[in-house]
Amino acid sequence: MRTSSIRRTCAALAAVTSLALAATACGGTTKSDVKKESGSGASAGEADPNAPTKKGLTVGFLPKQVNNPYFTTADKGGQKAVEALGSTFKEVGPTSATDTSGQVSYVNTLTQQQVDAIAVSAQDPGALCTALKQAMKNGVKVVTYDSDTKPDCRNVFVSQAGAEDLGRTQVQLLAEQIGYKGEIAILSAAQTATNQNLWIDYMKDELKDPKYKDVKLVKVAYGNDDAQQSFQQTQGLLQEYPKLAGIVSPTTVGIKAAAQYLSGSKYRGKVKLSGLGTPNDLRSYVKNGTVEAFELWDPAKLGELAGHASVALASGQITGKEGQTFEAGELGTYTIGKDGVVDLGKPTVFDKDNIDDFDF
Repeated sequence: MRTSSIRRTCAALAAVTSLALAATACGGTTKSDVKKESGSGASAGEADPNAPTKKGLTVGFLPKQVNNPYFTTADKGGQKAVEALGSTFKEVGPTSATDTSGQVSYVNTLTQQQVDAIAVSAQDPGALCTALKQAMKNGVKVVTYDSDTKPDCRNVFVSQAGAEDLGRTQVQLLAEQIGYKGEIAILSAAQTATNQNLWIDYMKDELKDPKYKDVKLVKVAYGNDDAQQSFQQTQGLLQEYPKLAGIVSPTTVGIKAAAQYLSGSKYRGKVKLSGLGTPNDLRSYVKNGTVEAFELWDPAKLGELAGHASVALASGQITGKEGQTFEAGELGTYTIGKDGVVDLGKPTVFDKDNIDDFDF
């Protein structure tokens, strides 16, 4: 999907950035400069791009939430890359997407187990920093993927797409569907989610454009990446704002739950729904008219790129410094950007014409 183009309304923005969420995603979840660290937390020493790829490494993947379909797909991509490179993959993580203390505990455990690299999707931008810095002091390379920490708390952030691109294109998709007129709401994940908040900032900025003068953002609701809570939040939005024209949900759990509610209500086809989702989750809702179009990157490729970056770091081929490049198998060659950010590529828009072409 890194070469896929954004359809119609997204085309003009596609050149703005390359996935940092998408959000994360996206061009980085922070604008901080990390001086003396070359944009990453543990860029000590010089990289040797010609160094051999080490085998027999252990790479631990720590998603926001295990058994979440999105992260299951992403981590399978990570497993594919790590094992193809001759190393061992392991996945650990909390069962709740808001269990930040649980994530910290898993980082500490992986450090004690002396893994060679940790790839983590951070629930909170700062909460993991102390544990991750300790891991790096112990020689563990740290990659964040999907959702970032502060730049000095990791070596590299593998971002889904440019944050600006993702935030703006989600608004464009929804605005087109509602005819650039009416009340809209955002159904997000957790209030502390780095990627979500960055995308929302760009959504709000996009809405300042005069072409959205008749579009009004009335509320940002939080479903905490929990299906039941997101379902209830959707119901609450329609009760509070009966004239709501559309909802944008930049979370795969949220958009699926919102689609489920809308599909069984009088609002199906009337209240438009867009955001970030997976084809398998939303296929039936696209076909029954609940969802017209939504977007996402390929999470399997996101995890795969995180796996390659982890091994490249542990092999000494990169340190996280801006301008360094590394090979990522069939995904191609990637260049590390400012603050140690690596962008997967641009998102794809899914609708009734192409949704059956994808299986994830």
